[in-house]
Amino acid sequence: MIRVAIVDDQALVRQGIASLLSLTSGFTLAWQESDGHGALNKLKQQPVDVLLLDVRMPNMDGIELLTRLRQHDSHTRVVMLTTFDEPELFIEAMQRGANGFLLKDIDSDKLASALSQVHEGQTLAEPVLLGQLTKAQLATFADPNIEPLNERELSIVKLMAAGYTNKEIASAVFLAEGTVKNHVSVILAKLNTKDRTRAVLKALSAGLLGD
Repeated sequence: MIRVAIVDDQALVRQGIASLLSLTSGFTLAWQESDGHGALNKLKQQPVDVLLLDVRMPNMDGIELLTRLRQHDSHTRVVMLTTFDEPELFIEAMQRGANGFLLKDIDSDKLASALSQVHEGQTLAEPVLLGQLTKAQLATFADPNIEPLNERELSIVKLMAAGYTNKEIASAVFLAEGTVKNHVSVILAKLNTKDRTRAVLKALSAGLLGD
């Protein structure tokens, strides 16, 4: 059972996500809080596997809470939630150590999939956010140490950029899921990261995925 906590200053949002989780097997809602200060105190008493964290909150916002968590070597997986499709917030959250970044209009199936992926150690981001990044913003992820990708690897990283899971990629390119997983491992090594989202960002910054 994956233990989840929700931190959002809007009660209706918390209630809505809590309702979605209650209908989804494999998850349990540990607690809810309305701001970062309350969440920090709760985490000391009741650690969770995944923290769903609003970006914009009074008193202590999501970015500041994330920063404090990472300063104390917290390994809690953090998924940022926002109604604002602002790429600069996405970049800041990723640089501060977020494991995912989702828009609040996510549906129940996508939320469950996202929480499972993050819990398993993957990272994720809404494809719409990736598509909004400017060249200057992408430049912050440039890496001179990446290696060239072959044609198959490029086709797979493009699907990663579109938000496909390994299972969905396997179906799209007619390969076994295990084979796709091996390809993804090679892609991450070539792009000098252990992080799928940062792999996509590095590929975008290097112009590997086209315009």
